[in-house]
Amino acid sequence: MQIESMEIRNYRLFRLAELKDLPRLCIVVGANGSGKSTLFDVFSFLKDALAQNVVSAVTRRGGFRELVSRGETGPIGIMVKFRESGGRLATYQLEIGEDAGRPVVVREILKFRRGQYGQPWHFVDFSRGKGSAITNEAAYGQEGVEAERKEYVLDDPGVLAIKGLGQFKEFRVVAEFRSLIENWHISDFHIRDARPSAEAGYAEHLSTRGDNIAQVAQYLYENRPDCFEKVLQAMKERVPGVSKVEAKPTEDGRLVLRFQDGSFKDPFIARYVSDGTIKMFAYLILLYDPKPHPLLAVEEPENQLYPELLYELIEEFRDYARRGGQVFVSTHSPDFINGAQLEEIYWLAKKDGFSEVRRAAEHELLRNLVAEGDLPGALWKQGLFEGAGLK
Repeated sequence: MQIESMEIRNYRLFRLAELKDLPRLCIVVGANGSGKSTLFDVFSFLKDALAQNVVSAVTRRGGFRELVSRGETGPIGIMVKFRESGGRLATYQLEIGEDAGRPVVVREILKFRRGQYGQPWHFVDFSRGKGSAITNEAAYGQEGVEAERKEYVLDDPGVLAIKGLGQFKEFRVVAEFRSLIENWHISDFHIRDARPSAEAGYAEHLSTRGDNIAQVAQYLYENRPDCFEKVLQAMKERVPGVSKVEAKPTEDGRLVLRFQDGSFKDPFIARYVSDGTIKMFAYLILLYDPKPHPLLAVEEPENQLYPELLYELIEEFRDYARRGGQVFVSTHSPDFINGAQLEEIYWLAKKDGFSEVRRAAEHELLRNLVAEGDLPGALWKQGLFEGAGLK
């Protein structure tokens, strides 16, 4: 499943922002304070609201008054259009408001259009904890078939309907969308969390903070040696001197990452290798995961990495996207942007205190200059991405 477009209303810096024709790899650039982190937080908000409820997701962000755009009273709106497994374009709409100071789901809709011109079926349509869902989804699109609806009441007006209905087999598309959000990976990688030894245990996928990197390395080494060999080979190419990486158990039952430098007899433990080495290893563990996340969001991957490594890194993000995971990356690096195609680049620009989203491929001057051989990162550095300065 791939997100094809998004619309964000009254969410902090985004009074109204649209992201159209989203590719499998989406590179987001913009000046400091333009809303790159806010954009990624929209993904986190949906995931938090699904995992818990809207009240919890809003409270984590300082409350409704802090989350809603300045000067607006709401509702906060998020719309996601995605291609479900049957090939149909689906639309999910969520509106968040307040009732007596408490965040509630004002409206939640999941719909498909019947044919090119027909009225859409609202498979899920809820407001403030009450609503209906179509129970004959399998018959959708058949000539003469009318929707059969059933009314439901949720336990809490702050709970998403897709959370409850997505548990049942008869709501296949609801379950698909719920699973899509549940498996999003919004990276919050911290080098300090990846350095210490970790409790021995089982982990197939890197956590958002990277604190289980040793367990995942051990899992890949023991269960997916083909993937681990790709990671090790890439490390050898990216980090001079690294010849071997292993997760070594200690006597007290913990795991320690050890990096072997060919110039030295004894390996270095993770605590003593460079930040760039740890970060590159974490990204490779993430990007060579045999089961890509449906959505991967990474902020400023260029930090602590040599500029020469960024072109190869963007290729690995692109390959991850080809294998099935849609990727969103924010960056401040012209070197990283130089590796991007114009169709992959979106930039944020402030206007009247709020942020707009602009698509580089729709900018005629940028298209012409790239066609003549100019690199996107160089054009950004020259200030040709209007409103998206380097600072």
